[in-house]
Amino acid sequence: MKEKKAIQTSNAPAAIGPYSQAIKSGSLVFISGQIPLDPSSMELVDSSISEQSEQVFKNLSAVAEAAGGSLNDIVKLTIFLTDLNEFGVVNEIMAAHFNKPYPARATIEVSALPKGAAIEVEAILST
Repeated sequence: MKEKKAIQTSNAPAAIGPYSQAIKSGSLVFISGQIPLDPSSMELVDSSISEQSEQVFKNLSAVAEAAGGSLNDIVKLTIFLTDLNEFGVVNEIMAAHFNKPYPARATIEVSALPKGAAIEVEAILST
């Protein structure tokens, strides 16, 4: 079995449960779902989907950097939205944070997310 190493950074929200911000195993980093929490206050940012999406990608970026990579090293994203009608807004914001080729991705509508967030994104990064 491959060794697994926890990735931790104060530049992203602390875990709000019994999990790691990310786990590195071999050349892959599995980043836990990020919701739009401001890492300094641990409070949700503005209620608009654009502000929440921006914060989520900032949080993902901070964890990716702590693992020795960047958003452009992400090979797979899973996006959870409480309203799939916001899909277009999230696409625009995502495109501004990534270079082509974009990562593989799934987007799923869910009934609720932690702390009342409108979006959560998890990722797999290759280092």
